[in-house]
Amino acid sequence: MSDIIPVTILSGSLGAGKTTLLNNLLTGAGDRDVAVLVNDMGEVNVDAELIAEGSDLDVDGGVTELSNGCICCELQDDLETAVVRLARNREFDALIVESSGISEPAPVARLFTTESRVAALYRVDALVTVLDTRQFLDAFGGGDPERRGEEGDRPLSDLLVEQVELSNIVLLNKADLCTDAELDEAEELVGALQPDAETVRTTFSEVDPERLFDRGLFDHSRMNDLPGWKRALADDGHGHDGHHHPDEVYGVTSFTYRKRRPFHPGRFADFLESLPPSVVRSKGTAWIRDNDYRVVLGQAGPSVRIEAQAPWIASLPEVERDLYRSNRPDLEWHDEWGDRRTELVFIGTDYDETALRAALDDALVTDEEWDAEEALSGPFPAEQGAEITLREP
Repeated sequence: MSDIIPVTILSGSLGAGKTTLLNNLLTGAGDRDVAVLVNDMGEVNVDAELIAEGSDLDVDGGVTELSNGCICCELQDDLETAVVRLARNREFDALIVESSGISEPAPVARLFTTESRVAALYRVDALVTVLDTRQFLDAFGGGDPERRGEEGDRPLSDLLVEQVELSNIVLLNKADLCTDAELDEAEELVGALQPDAETVRTTFSEVDPERLFDRGLFDHSRMNDLPGWKRALADDGHGHDGHHHPDEVYGVTSFTYRKRRPFHPGRFADFLESLPPSVVRSKGTAWIRDNDYRVVLGQAGPSVRIEAQAPWIASLPEVERDLYRSNRPDLEWHDEWGDRRTELVFIGTDYDETALRAALDDALVTDEEWDAEEALSGPFPAEQGAEITLREP
């Protein structure tokens, strides 16, 4: 066995088929000795109970070794201590960590990639997301807007987007409940959200273990640059006028909107609140008139969240501004507006790009509003770190 143990990090919403997948992998691993670490929300580790049931063993005290080397621990256990102890107490060929109860797999992945005693023992091999394919399509197609999370305070669409955007492999599970056309559409949506992800159609989470183990798909240096929206924003805007075309069998496309003129806070809020269901995902930075902070938009399906991040460099006192610019010689800078700008990407299915661009243009401040002395009002936060939910299911 290699001294460095490969880790597969598994995510997916409740009921998508993660526990079934884990049991399938444990019983079908062959000569590969697999350990599984399951984190579950609440006082009782339900996932641990289910995996134990599938392995004909009992869960005792929240930490149990199952037939194929499965270790289940409750969420409040120290994950770092658990994985280090696991590596020291037994030999195994691969570790699967289920990030159940965690909205997306990045926090778990970082544990294995930062300089720590864990990183010295393990390497992340792949990030895998299991989707209930029908639920995934409904979340962005006007279906029942379920809410998930510890307090039930997050729309399901938010969680699904985050999980897909950080995936190397996506299992389109419960494929038997969807038509071929629906599965094709789900694959295109996944491809728009995460262009590099592999998709596998599964029923009852049945998949060849070789598709998930020893793949070497995870690249730590690119973990924060994976999503489709970041790739679209990184495009220089040439060709197709910022419009990007995936396979387009089902009209899944994206476009980028860039402007050096601020939005009227009221009209831009109205635009975001009226985004059509055909826009699955939008993200980026907006310049709002009479607001010194970068306003960051995050929309997934029916949910629109806004956060005020760092101030525009151009809004800082001259001494601070010049010092910052001297330390960032590559900072894009406009002679009049400095670093203030809007960069937004929109991903969706069969939306009217011309109409959306026109509505965005209409939400920009006019020359008369720009010259007016009175401040413009709107709902956007104007303190660093402040967040609001502009629209929710």
